[in-house]
Amino acid sequence: MPKHTLFVCQSCHPSEDHPDDRPADGKVLLEQVKAQLQSDALKVQPVRCLWDCYRACVVAFSATDKPTYLFSSLSTDETATALLEFGKLYRDRKTGNVPWKQFPKVLPDVSVAKIPAVGK
Repeated sequence: MPKHTLFVCQSCHPSEDHPDDRPADGKVLLEQVKAQLQSDALKVQPVRCLWDCYRACVVAFSATDKPTYLFSSLSTDETATALLEFGKLYRDRKTGNVPWKQFPKVLPDVSVAKIPAVGK
């Protein structure tokens, strides 16, 4: 069972004028990530809402004894690949600290928060 999780807000959409007949951008991003996922070392967990609605799409990487990374203002273009690349960097580092310069090129252009690990 993987200890690293990528939470994806499946209800995210960038505006209040989102048409009802189109899937939410968060759902589209979730499906793109799942389609490209080639390892069971990262669990992709859909969530109803990550409460950053004005900065859709929103995802978070989390693992035991590692900081949590929250990414927001994500588009659905090229983002799934970048998220999975970041996930590999995150998994491969014992501390979970990913140097800013190593972020996949799409991710430095979005909002990022790094939340410290609890209880170390």
